[in-house]
Amino acid sequence: MRYLPYVLTTLAIALWVSSTKAQEAADLFRYSNLSSQGTARSMGFGGALGSVGADFSTLSVNPAGIGMYHISEMNITPSLKMNSATGDYLGTSSSENNAKFNFNNFGLILNHNNRGRRAQHENWKSYSFGFGFNRLADYNHTYSYRGVNNKSSISQSFESDANQYPGDTTNPGYLAYLGYQSYLLSSPNTTTGHISTVVPFENGVQQTKYVSETGHMNEMVLSFGGNYKEQLMLGGTIGVPYINYRREDYITEALAPGNAGNNYFSSLRYYETLQTTGSGVNLKLGAIYKITDVFRVGAAFHSPSWISMHDEYNNGVSSVILDANGAKVPVGTISNPTNTFDYTITTPWKGLLSATYLFNKMGFISVDYEYVDYASMRYTYEAQYTDAQYSVNQSIKDNYKGASNIRVGAEVKVAPAFMVRAGYGYYGNAYKNSSVDASRTDISLGVGYRVNHFYMDLAYVRSMYKDYDVPYSFNNSYVNNPVSSFSAAKLNYTLNNVALTFGLKF
Repeated sequence: MRYLPYVLTTLAIALWVSSTKAQEAADLFRYSNLSSQGTARSMGFGGALGSVGADFSTLSVNPAGIGMYHISEMNITPSLKMNSATGDYLGTSSSENNAKFNFNNFGLILNHNNRGRRAQHENWKSYSFGFGFNRLADYNHTYSYRGVNNKSSISQSFESDANQYPGDTTNPGYLAYLGYQSYLLSSPNTTTGHISTVVPFENGVQQTKYVSETGHMNEMVLSFGGNYKEQLMLGGTIGVPYINYRREDYITEALAPGNAGNNYFSSLRYYETLQTTGSGVNLKLGAIYKITDVFRVGAAFHSPSWISMHDEYNNGVSSVILDANGAKVPVGTISNPTNTFDYTITTPWKGLLSATYLFNKMGFISVDYEYVDYASMRYTYEAQYTDAQYSVNQSIKDNYKGASNIRVGAEVKVAPAFMVRAGYGYYGNAYKNSSVDASRTDISLGVGYRVNHFYMDLAYVRSMYKDYDVPYSFNNSYVNNPVSSFSAAKLNYTLNNVALTFGLKF
């Protein structure tokens, strides 16, 4: 199945990427680089709730927090995400913006709290059961970049496949077929037999890449926990993560100003679509211990998530060629059949340590330290694809490492019914190559209102991070003009998330 290296094509991880194996690793990184986007309260203080407790988001962070509940409650969080991305490629900058409305969480906590004499004699003061979902990741992004390239062309990936597997030029399902049937490849040279691209990129082609991503990763949670002597809280969560991701992208090439061209090529447009769905299971265990009335610590362990995935992938190309008189002749879209692929991913395990200091009943400050072992990510393919499985998993070991995340947050009561919140998060770089910085910074603000059995929270989170994208790659051994390194675009993301939680205690 030689289409496999293109099935999972997505963000390349660095300038030094020269094969699609690392891009497959980056796909798995997308499903592993998570941060809870649950309730507006937790978002307002930066998600540093590892030892705070009594918030539905804690079921996906430290399930021992469910032991802090003394009353049942239900909540829901709609949110609006406004994202922007700037791409710098070959000296040219471009930007894209998009907005999306969705729901961050829905939660139900059912609490049994011992009261009266029973509360005095029972060591376990209360029990709570929780059910609902939290959003772990949002994939709604668009980005684009463009520039003049005189080093390589997307058509060379067609050339590479055609010379490596000549039969693919007439065999639907492969890049060679797309290139040959759209008249972007020459006939075999009568002396060498080599098939070449007809794109005169050496004199410069104007390249544009546009990517639109949509989807999310949510986690259904089923949690249980208890409160032992108002000092030790224990809890566990069975999580069911589910993924719905879609990516549509295209690359265009046309003669750059000053490129006189040749008698064949005018322009091309190559597209890819990828639809991915998946569901799995994981386990989270946690504890919170009250050292004093004002100081508590917490710890949690997240097992890997084992997720069964299903991909549907399609690609195609259209072109405009020149006839013998130099007139432009559009060639209709040549498409490959839709391919499907089923596999399993294993996301990293996580460890969490947390501490919270309370200012009597006026508020708190909390700090979380989280370690994520990205080097433990794994793909599992069917038995006939063991070579591809070994190759991509080795790429993960070679390129990824464990990363440390720090979250700091505070909440202060400014009036009997009003709270203000602020938070900061730093999510460390997961790449071994120190020249590639994929760390993320979050800054958050929030307010809360409590009256009787009703509450409402509002939060704003601004996230900033960088990434790199290599628009294409190919095997240098099978092209006439090999490249020493592929040009990469530098991407700068700014993500703005506004969330509003409505809650009812009963």
